Amino acid sequence: MTSQAETSFLKNCEDIDELLKIHTEITDEAPGRRRKLGALRNSVIVLLTAFWEAFCEDLTAEAVQHIVAHAPNARALPVELRKQIAKEVADPKNNNLAAWELADDGWRSVLVSRLERLQEQRNRKLNTPKTQQINDLFHDALGVEKISESWHWTMMDAHRAAEKLDEYITIRHEVAHRGNSADRIWRYDVNEYYTHIWHLVEHTAAETARVLTDVTGVAPWPGESAE
Repeated sequence: MTSQAETSFLKNCEDIDELLKIHTEITDEAPGRRRKLGALRNSVIVLLTAFWEAFCEDLTAEAVQHIVAHAPNARALPVELRKQIAKEVADPKNNNLAAWELADDGWRSVLVSRLERLQEQRNRKLNTPKTQQINDLFHDALGVEKISESWHWTMMDAHRAAEKLDEYITIRHEVAHRGNSADRIWRYDVNEYYTHIWHLVEHTAAETARVLTDVTGVAPWPGESAE
């Protein structure tokens, strides 16, 4: 089984597969078509970045729902998450009765409403899904210190995986806001980015599953593995 977030990502990637198929079919590199090929590659970069961001947001939302449904009590929550919630409740700008919302099972509804608030804040900031922003997302929503530390596999360590993501997100920014990068993006770059995002999705989902199992004692997606 896989998470709903991962299933949605796979479904979204059908559009990317179709674009890459069209790219392959256009084999004539005459000057008149070269621009079309560049536009296709640009489209893949932009779409893939959007799908990666959507996956991370969907996964954190799904993870919070799993915690709400299966955590035995508030003490089972990750320490970092409990610290954040305690700090927010203690903030004098909040309702003086906010602490009572955590009583009994009230913390469950607090987690859900809190995630919605975090998502709204994120949308207002217009963040891009670079490593730091993704780490912040998982830290704020789930109390995971650095989800990026799980981004490692054969011939790829976590530091380089994070760097590589940020490099491609920067290219996406140039494509989306300047539209002048077509000549600098090649099919090899697109394939590399596509493969890299797939690895990130697999390892992020696997690490999130591990955290949720530790917190709740219930595996969210049995069989989830990045191997």
